[in-house]
Amino acid sequence: MVTTLNTAASLPEAMPATHRAELLRSLVSLASAAANPQLEAYAPRLAAALLLQSEQSADSKLANLSFNAANLLKKNAYPFYFLVSGRLLAVLQQAMRGLDHAAGGMREHDGDLSLVSYEEIESRVLLGNLCRPLAEKHAGQLNALGMRLAFLTGREEMAPAEHPFRPELFVQAIDEAWREFNPDQDSYSLLLPLLGLDLLPDLSPILKGVNDALIAKGILPQLPSSFQIRKTAANRELPRAVSSDPALLQQLRSLLSAPGAMSGGAPLAAQAPAAGAGQAMHSLPVARPQLFDYLAGLQKAMFERHVADDGTGTAPSMALLGNIKRQTPPGALSAVDENTIDLLGTVFDVIFRDQHIAPEIKSLIGFLQVPVLKAALLDKEFFFDHAHPARRMIDVLAKASVGWDEKEGARDPLFQALKRNVERVQREFDQQVSVFSDVVSDLEAFIRDDEAAEVGGLAAPIDSALRQEKLGQARRAAQTEVALRIGSGEVVAFVETFLENRWVPVLTIAYARAESQPQAVSSALKTMDDLIWSVKPKITLEQRKELIAKLPSMLAMLNKWLNLVEWDDSDRLQFFAELAECHASIVRAPVNLSPERQLELALEVAQKAAERRLEKQAAAKPEPPPDEFVEQLAQLHSGMWLEFAQPDGSQKKVKLAWVSPMRSLYIFTTRDRQESFSISDLDLAQAFRQHGASVVPLAGLLDRALTQALEDMGANDAQHQAVALA
Repeated sequence: MVTTLNTAASLPEAMPATHRAELLRSLVSLASAAANPQLEAYAPRLAAALLLQSEQSADSKLANLSFNAANLLKKNAYPFYFLVSGRLLAVLQQAMRGLDHAAGGMREHDGDLSLVSYEEIESRVLLGNLCRPLAEKHAGQLNALGMRLAFLTGREEMAPAEHPFRPELFVQAIDEAWREFNPDQDSYSLLLPLLGLDLLPDLSPILKGVNDALIAKGILPQLPSSFQIRKTAANRELPRAVSSDPALLQQLRSLLSAPGAMSGGAPLAAQAPAAGAGQAMHSLPVARPQLFDYLAGLQKAMFERHVADDGTGTAPSMALLGNIKRQTPPGALSAVDENTIDLLGTVFDVIFRDQHIAPEIKSLIGFLQVPVLKAALLDKEFFFDHAHPARRMIDVLAKASVGWDEKEGARDPLFQALKRNVERVQREFDQQVSVFSDVVSDLEAFIRDDEAAEVGGLAAPIDSALRQEKLGQARRAAQTEVALRIGSGEVVAFVETFLENRWVPVLTIAYARAESQPQAVSSALKTMDDLIWSVKPKITLEQRKELIAKLPSMLAMLNKWLNLVEWDDSDRLQFFAELAECHASIVRAPVNLSPERQLELALEVAQKAAERRLEKQAAAKPEPPPDEFVEQLAQLHSGMWLEFAQPDGSQKKVKLAWVSPMRSLYIFTTRDRQESFSISDLDLAQAFRQHGASVVPLAGLLDRALTQALEDMGANDAQHQAVALA
């Protein structure tokens, strides 16, 4: 879609070209900084996807490529992050320069494929197909940003191919970094087909940050009304989620589209046809006066009794829905209505039996039985749509209940928020489902603010964890760089020992400082490579002259870096003495060797290197393959609750408050926030493995309850059929 804007009557006073260029450059820096937190966590997620592909692939070559690529990413997550971050900044800068240079004049036509190779055309098509869902997901923000950038640069419109923050650029940066990072060209093609929405960057915070920056500069604070209309229409087109089990889905459709007429001859509310397995059932929101008058009266009486008891009275009975079915005026219920009540009764029964929900929260959920029944009778999408407001409210209540501080009781702010919103539904809900939406939004906003305050209180441990993780990633990157060089077996023994024991700390510091001092890593790597080169045999006179010329600067850089890690003991003197003797022996060796003798020396060196390489490979311990418990860590996210087994046999519930960008550290807090602790990914996986930790299963509670209800009803039908046939 082309983003258009009529600027004829609304263009501001012309911004000087230098100011505009500076503003555009600042937007790129802002977007890059907003993307970096996601990119830091990208390598582990991509490695997990590659491992999964390796396990599921029937093609042995693809499985091996994926496995090797995953291991490479796991060992080099930090270098990959720096490559992606750098490529993204460069790609965005190039796109923005093109936008600024073309402002008001002729623009490049990115879509012109006349002089492009077939391979590049194929790559562009793949990239376009891949990014289309991402563009659709963020269409509103992309269009808004496109309008503002068009306005800033004097355009009447901005085509998708011109947008300097289009999704293709983010994916392109990741792909280019992958090709630079992976030495195996056969693995280049692994990345793009693997990417789905779950592995693509979340552009929301990036686009929001850039839009907000332009608004702060006075660039279209209010967008044209046509944009708001398009945005609303796009939201209406979002797909609904339905059950993924075809058998249960068909059973549910059958229950909610039972043929027949209502008692007393009143027509059954119109039902949509039961179409394909992925299509949800719809019912017209027809309010049947007799049934809904009865339910409205019951809801009002329950609320008045609740208010009279000051909110502390007995909760509605778990048998409430069953009683409604029996006590509803004759002729008010259709067969579908009865099935709806039976389904909801079983669903609430499953919820009330859940041991993870506190009794006080179950009482609050109990007050929702009549409003939720009315919502389900009005719209059968309640049973198919996971995002239905009434369903979401029950799920929010259930998940939030674990965070309730029972010691505070009714005084706990969370409990007060839950109670206040349940009472609002009791008081206000008639036939407008928007009440549930408002309540869910209020509860989710309260929980978000509460979690933000919780994270704010963890500033010190989070800062410490971030430093610890970055240092760990830097150390692993340093170890990998050294291992790549000594793995060949060609490095002499004393230099190999020096690199493993003394140069890894040097490289660790260099990688840790890479953000503020980008040249540090390249300097430390070059010094290491120069050292390795200096101790290799120099057969020709030219090679020895080169060695003598390079020695002063190389030794100076070695000493500079070693001073930084404060290596000042006698071992340092011993190392430089051995190094000097090695260099002297290289220089003193005979020069004019015959070609035959040169070949013999080269073969001797190669044989010794091969022997050392085999020895190192034999001594190396293979890394254990990831198991289901390691993969389980990838599913954890902040806000989840876990149970940890205690020495006395009890279970302690704690909340996952924060996950580090590389997912190597997890910070948990107790309900009262009086205690917090961090645990590494390895230790947490081991706790899962030994059944010392488990996730409190509250997410999607209503969906599981509905599945259980359908299975129970199916089992009961089978039993009745067996009895009838007996």
